[in-house]
Amino acid sequence: MGTDEELIGRVGVGDQDALAELCRRYERPLYHFIARHTGGRDVEDLYQETWLRAVRAAPRFDPSRRFSTWVFQIAVNLCRDWHRRPPPEPVEPDDNLASTSDAPEARIDARRLLAALPEAQRTVLLLRYYHGLSEEEAAEVLGCPRGTVKSRLHAARERLGRFVESA
Repeated sequence: MGTDEELIGRVGVGDQDALAELCRRYERPLYHFIARHTGGRDVEDLYQETWLRAVRAAPRFDPSRRFSTWVFQIAVNLCRDWHRRPPPEPVEPDDNLASTSDAPEARIDARRLLAALPEAQRTVLLLRYYHGLSEEEAAEVLGCPRGTVKSRLHAARERLGRFVESA
């Protein structure tokens, strides 16, 4: 079927089959990245918007770039915008759904921990560890030096460690 870069080039001239193949290849990684970044809220909308923007920008895609870093960069930017929006009205908790476990591992909620990280640290952590991007690839997606990625990763790990210890 071709490389990702060849496929996005074909999407740029209207090839629907190429778009379907790219969507198939990146469905899980993109969807999971967005879900982890937003705590599972508005995932479908952000996922669809990522692909809409990719399709609109496909004719301008630079074939010397990697498609994976390009499409993740689109998703990162959408997630950043999403985090800047005002939070929705709080929902009253349902006492029937509350956990009654006092075990420490039950109190450690990965989504809550990720949400507590500053956006820059959360994003680099998700790209590096959840999606397996190298430090260089994460730096390209984020448009920052590799050293910045390394320092954000270190700070995120330190902060997560403190959160877990206090849980």
